[in-house]
Amino acid sequence: MTLEEAVIRQGVASDAAYAGNLTTDIHAIAGGGASTLSFCISPYLSLYIHESLAKLKAIDPATSALLTSGVQQIVARSRHSLKLFEDTKRGVDGQLAYFRDVLMPAHRGRFLGNVRFKVFRFLETDLGLYRYDGRLISTTHAANFHMGQDPQAILTMSGADIQAIYQEYGHFVATLGGRLGTPGQTFVSHLDGRKFNSHVDDVRSERYYPKVFDGSSNPELNALLTVFQAMLNFANIASTGGSGATDYSAFKIRFLTLYQVLGSLRILRDGQLRALTSRSIQFINKLVDSPEAQLILAPAAKAFRNTLIHYNLNPKVDKSRVDIGAPLFGLVPIYFPAHDAGTFASAIDECIAEAATTMDEWANLP
Repeated sequence: MTLEEAVIRQGVASDAAYAGNLTTDIHAIAGGGASTLSFCISPYLSLYIHESLAKLKAIDPATSALLTSGVQQIVARSRHSLKLFEDTKRGVDGQLAYFRDVLMPAHRGRFLGNVRFKVFRFLETDLGLYRYDGRLISTTHAANFHMGQDPQAILTMSGADIQAIYQEYGHFVATLGGRLGTPGQTFVSHLDGRKFNSHVDDVRSERYYPKVFDGSSNPELNALLTVFQAMLNFANIASTGGSGATDYSAFKIRFLTLYQVLGSLRILRDGQLRALTSRSIQFINKLVDSPEAQLILAPAAKAFRNTLIHYNLNPKVDKSRVDIGAPLFGLVPIYFPAHDAGTFASAIDECIAEAATTMDEWANLP
């Protein structure tokens, strides 16, 4: 087995095992946090599955049969939702159009206008907010976006239909070696189930979005920025307890979230595709211009990010420095010479904490 093959196999096996451990810990958590966490982790599980399947297909095309074609499409869309504004097929305008023309109308159509007497329709809501320890970690819009299914279809699917999809996820993960086993293997075991909001905060999206981030002139942008806010807050709790700080699969969740959110904010700022308030620009500058942010937004970080996502080593990497037995395969000092795996993981987690706090501050209009 070549070094390249060993890195791929170990990365796939790590992700499968971690997916099983996550599922175990989510099932075990007390309180009402299980469903919320399921929303939060869905795109990361899809990332594990989509990229693992791509590697397996290259070896044996028959492995496509491990997932039905419909579920493969769901997995792909869910995985690609993590690209945010780096999605080359949509970009900034395409993502905003998707929220404005597809996702948000689906929720309005499903949840508004159902009360028989019009005088009471002001009580109807179409956006649910999920929090941990008072901080936003998901919304019904974000969950729909990340789950990779048609926005209208998922709102009318039965519980049995949704369960069947995730049973395929579970079967695939089990095929790769992931198992439901002993709880306490992931950050979820360090969370306090009582800190999840027991009742979803239901609001009217047309009232909520104009009151956050960039204000009333950019409600669709604010909807996407709310997704970014939830992702960073989730990544922040994913570092709880310091569990798996340099574990390949656990670290992947945190690093990729920070990388994609900050990279997307830089695209938003530098693209100058739309007018932003001076306040918003100040917050974006604070988020993307910090030394920690610049560390992971540097060109060298792209190859590191690609290995985390796609498993294979960059062709230009010095393979004599790659260590299959080291944390993150010894790649950190190759791409980030001032760090080893431990100090880099700490820097990432500190940057996530600061970025999450800044996004929360930005969301609260004065």
